[in-house]
Amino acid sequence: MIRILVDPAPIDIAAEMALAEAGPDDGGAGAVATFTGLVRTDDGVETLELEHYPGATEAALRSLAEQATTRWALHAATIVHRVGPMRAGERIVFVAATAAHRAAALDACAYLIDRLKTDAPFWKREVRGGVATWVEARHGDEAAAARWSTD
Repeated sequence: MIRILVDPAPIDIAAEMALAEAGPDDGGAGAVATFTGLVRTDDGVETLELEHYPGATEAALRSLAEQATTRWALHAATIVHRVGPMRAGERIVFVAATAAHRAAALDACAYLIDRLKTDAPFWKREVRGGVATWVEARHGDEAAAARWSTD
Protein backbone atom coordinates (compact mmCIF):
# COMPACT_ATOMS: atom_id res chain seq x y z
CA MET A 1 0.00 0.00 0.00
CA ILE A 2 1.34 3.42 -0.93
CA ARG A 3 -0.12 6.64 0.45
CA ILE A 4 0.90 9.98 -1.03
CA LEU A 5 -0.61 13.27 0.08
CA VAL A 6 0.50 16.81 -0.82
CA ASP A 7 -1.70 19.28 1.02
CA PRO A 8 -1.63 22.68 2.75
CA ALA A 9 -3.43 21.31 5.83
CA PRO A 10 -1.44 20.59 9.00
CA ILE A 11 -0.22 17.00 9.28
CA ASP A 12 -2.11 14.89 11.82
CA ILE A 13 0.67 12.61 13.12
CA ALA A 14 -1.69 10.40 15.16
CA ALA A 15 -3.93 9.75 12.17
CA GLU A 16 -0.98 9.11 9.85
CA MET A 17 0.61 6.71 12.37
CA ALA A 18 -2.67 4.81 12.72
CA LEU A 19 -2.89 4.43 8.93
CA ALA A 20 0.77 3.35 8.67
CA GLU A 21 0.40 0.80 11.45
CA ALA A 22 -2.83 -0.59 10.00
CA GLY A 23 -1.23 -0.96 6.57
CA PRO A 24 -2.43 -3.74 4.30
CA ASP A 25 -4.26 -6.59 6.02
CA ASP A 26 -1.57 -9.19 5.31
CA GLY A 27 -0.42 -9.70 8.91
CA GLY A 28 3.28 -9.65 8.00
CA ALA A 29 4.33 -6.22 9.24
CA GLY A 30 6.56 -6.15 12.28
CA ALA A 31 8.03 -2.65 12.10
CA VAL A 32 7.02 0.90 11.26
CA ALA A 33 9.74 3.53 10.91
CA THR A 34 8.77 7.18 10.64
CA PHE A 35 10.31 10.58 10.13
CA THR A 36 8.64 13.92 10.85
CA GLY A 37 10.28 17.08 9.53
CA LEU A 38 9.67 20.48 11.07
CA VAL A 39 10.21 23.99 9.75
CA ARG A 40 13.52 24.95 11.38
CA THR A 41 13.46 27.61 14.07
CA ASP A 42 17.20 28.01 14.66
CA ASP A 43 18.18 30.22 11.74
CA GLY A 44 15.69 33.07 11.97
CA VAL A 45 13.08 31.66 9.60
CA GLU A 46 9.68 33.15 10.37
CA THR A 47 7.77 31.49 7.56
CA LEU A 48 8.57 28.83 4.98
CA GLU A 49 6.50 28.79 1.81
CA LEU A 50 6.47 25.70 -0.38
CA GLU A 51 5.22 25.70 -3.94
CA HIS A 52 4.82 22.61 -6.09
CA TYR A 53 3.63 21.47 -9.47
CA PRO A 54 0.39 19.53 -8.82
CA GLY A 55 0.37 16.13 -10.44
CA ALA A 56 4.11 16.10 -11.07
CA THR A 57 4.95 16.33 -7.37
CA GLU A 58 2.60 13.49 -6.44
CA ALA A 59 3.95 11.37 -9.32
CA ALA A 60 7.54 11.93 -8.17
CA LEU A 61 6.69 11.00 -4.59
CA ARG A 62 4.77 7.92 -5.73
CA SER A 63 7.75 6.83 -7.84
CA LEU A 64 10.04 7.11 -4.81
CA ALA A 65 7.60 5.12 -2.68
CA GLU A 66 7.34 2.43 -5.37
CA GLN A 67 11.13 2.20 -5.58
CA ALA A 68 11.41 1.85 -1.79
CA THR A 69 8.59 -0.70 -1.67
CA THR A 70 10.37 -2.87 -4.23
CA ARG A 71 13.88 -2.43 -2.83
CA TRP A 72 12.94 -3.30 0.78
CA ALA A 73 9.80 -5.44 0.26
CA LEU A 74 7.72 -2.95 2.23
CA HIS A 75 4.18 -3.63 3.29
CA ALA A 76 3.39 0.09 3.09
CA ALA A 77 5.00 3.45 2.37
CA THR A 78 3.59 6.86 3.25
CA ILE A 79 4.70 10.35 2.25
CA VAL A 80 2.66 13.32 3.45
CA HIS A 81 4.08 16.72 2.50
CA ARG A 82 2.73 20.18 3.23
CA VAL A 83 2.69 23.03 0.75
CA GLY A 84 1.86 26.70 1.16
CA PRO A 85 2.97 28.91 4.04
CA MET A 86 4.14 27.35 7.31
CA ARG A 87 5.45 28.93 10.48
CA ALA A 88 8.65 27.92 12.23
CA GLY A 89 8.13 24.74 14.25
CA GLU A 90 5.23 23.40 12.16
CA ARG A 91 5.33 19.95 10.59
CA ILE A 92 6.35 19.99 6.94
CA VAL A 93 6.71 16.28 6.09
CA PHE A 94 5.81 12.85 7.44
CA VAL A 95 7.34 9.67 6.03
CA ALA A 96 6.56 6.10 7.13
CA ALA A 97 7.81 2.72 5.98
CA THR A 98 6.21 -0.53 7.16
CA ALA A 99 8.08 -3.80 6.77
CA ALA A 100 8.44 -7.27 8.26
CA HIS A 101 11.61 -6.25 10.12
CA ARG A 102 13.07 -3.01 11.55
CA ALA A 103 16.19 -2.82 9.35
CA ALA A 104 14.14 -2.68 6.15
CA ALA A 105 11.69 -0.16 7.64
CA LEU A 106 14.50 2.09 8.94
CA ASP A 107 16.50 1.96 5.70
CA ALA A 108 13.44 2.62 3.56
CA CYS A 109 12.38 5.56 5.72
CA ALA A 110 15.86 7.10 5.46
CA TYR A 111 15.88 6.49 1.70
CA LEU A 112 12.51 8.17 1.24
CA ILE A 113 13.39 11.33 3.15
CA ASP A 114 16.87 11.57 1.58
CA ARG A 115 15.55 11.12 -1.95
CA LEU A 116 12.49 13.33 -1.69
CA LYS A 117 14.74 16.23 -0.66
CA THR A 118 16.39 16.04 -4.10
CA ASP A 119 13.88 14.30 -6.38
CA ALA A 120 10.54 15.93 -5.58
CA PRO A 121 9.62 19.17 -7.36
CA PHE A 122 9.14 21.59 -4.48
CA TRP A 123 10.25 25.22 -4.44
CA LYS A 124 11.01 26.78 -1.07
CA ARG A 125 10.94 30.41 -0.06
CA GLU A 126 11.99 31.50 3.43
CA VAL A 127 10.89 34.70 5.13
CA ARG A 128 13.33 36.26 7.61
CA GLY A 129 12.80 39.72 9.03
CA GLY A 130 9.96 40.23 6.57
CA VAL A 131 12.25 39.53 3.58
CA ALA A 132 11.47 36.50 1.35
CA THR A 133 14.28 34.62 -0.43
CA TRP A 134 14.23 31.46 -2.51
CA VAL A 135 16.13 28.51 -1.02
CA GLU A 136 18.79 26.82 -3.13
CA ALA A 137 19.37 23.06 -2.92
CA ARG A 138 21.86 22.11 -0.22
CA HIS A 139 24.98 20.13 -1.13
CA GLY A 140 24.37 17.89 1.89
CA ASP A 141 21.00 16.84 0.46
CA GLU A 142 22.66 15.68 -2.77
CA ALA A 143 25.26 13.70 -0.80
CA ALA A 144 22.56 12.05 1.35
CA ALA A 145 20.57 11.03 -1.74
CA ALA A 146 23.69 9.75 -3.52
CA ARG A 147 24.38 7.19 -0.81
CA TRP A 148 21.34 5.24 -2.02
CA SER A 149 22.58 4.93 -5.61
CA THR A 150 22.66 1.39 -6.95
CA ASP A 151 24.98 2.23 -9.87
